[in-house]
Amino acid sequence: MWLSIVTLPTEFNASRRAMVLLTEHGIISAEERVSVKKVLDAAALTYLAATLMAILQLLRLILISRGRRD
Repeated sequence: MWLSIVTLPTEFNASRRAMVLLTEHGIISAEERVSVKKVLDAAALTYLAATLMAILQLLRLILISRGRRD
């Protein structure tokens, strides 16, 4: 879980850098920029979703563990 949290900024930065490189090298056209940005943002958001799920799973396990002690 901690690794997921630590890598989140890296993933969002990677999407930003990819957009810059794709544009600078003429790989995508001006018309494609909006769509490509949406796809790259969605890819980065998958890491956010995975991190949130890991946090929720940890909380769930803590709550289950506490419930068994009472």
